[in-house]
Amino acid sequence: MAVDRVLANLDLNLLLTLDALLRERNVTRTAERLGVSQPAVSGALGRLRRHFGDQLLVRVGNRYDLTPLATRVATLTGPALAGVRRVFDATAEFDPSGLDREFTIVSSDYAATVLGPPLARRIAARAPRARLRLQQTTPYAVDHATDTLRTADGLFIPHGFVTGLPYLDLYTDRWVCIVAEDHPDVGDAVSMEQLATLPWVVLFDRPTAFAPAVRQLRMLGIEARVDLVVDGFLQMPFLVAGTRRVALIQERLARLLGPVAGVRALDCPFDVVPVAEAFWWNPMYRNDPAHIWLRELLLDAAAELRPSA
Repeated sequence: MAVDRVLANLDLNLLLTLDALLRERNVTRTAERLGVSQPAVSGALGRLRRHFGDQLLVRVGNRYDLTPLATRVATLTGPALAGVRRVFDATAEFDPSGLDREFTIVSSDYAATVLGPPLARRIAARAPRARLRLQQTTPYAVDHATDTLRTADGLFIPHGFVTGLPYLDLYTDRWVCIVAEDHPDVGDAVSMEQLATLPWVVLFDRPTAFAPAVRQLRMLGIEARVDLVVDGFLQMPFLVAGTRRVALIQERLARLLGPVAGVRALDCPFDVVPVAEAFWWNPMYRNDPAHIWLRELLLDAAAELRPSA
């Protein structure tokens, strides 16, 4: 088969630069987007101009516009890059049985308790040499999710706290109020008036707090009387038991810990946004065979969870 001399003499990096230049229409912004120096982009633009025999970008006032040829080429660079990616993303079939890797997932104690067991069972059964590290999350880890995911394989966090990153929807849950089994003031239901006067146990009590109790009550014009602030959900039932306190936790967790701690789960007397738990990850793992396998395993493990009633 004859060698395509045009392709043989081309640097595929030029295709990436060409696509960015035609989108940004600016050498400086293109350099920032590609993470290279401005002289490198200027040099690539010169090579592209010589190849096409066209200026591609022409100055009009204080900006650059595409030439007619560049306008046509701009419609082709995206599909061309996608084709190149498909070629180089191709991998041999992945076999997890020989995988020797530690997966680190930053998680609340709630998600680790609910989703950790079915996920760990699947990893142990299918990749016996792999390890799972469930690392306790913090407000800082959520506020700086992009930085967190540079060193972790993923983050369990409901929708509403992270944006701009790829994610998998895992399962839903709902918030319930918990009170002591023998609470002297609360019967089969809790009222808004009681929530305004009872002492609360809350999580973090800051903008990245995962439990929306204080925020929701403030939106309704009620300032919660915060008695205890904790950094995890698992302590809440035990700090509520035997007291007049109230807390808001996920129904799945209330079912698990309620009988042990001695608390009751009650419907909230106000509308609370459901918990939509998701797995967030760094796009650098998009085509990592082991990470793809992990994401598939997560979906399988989440499917085991019964719908929250």
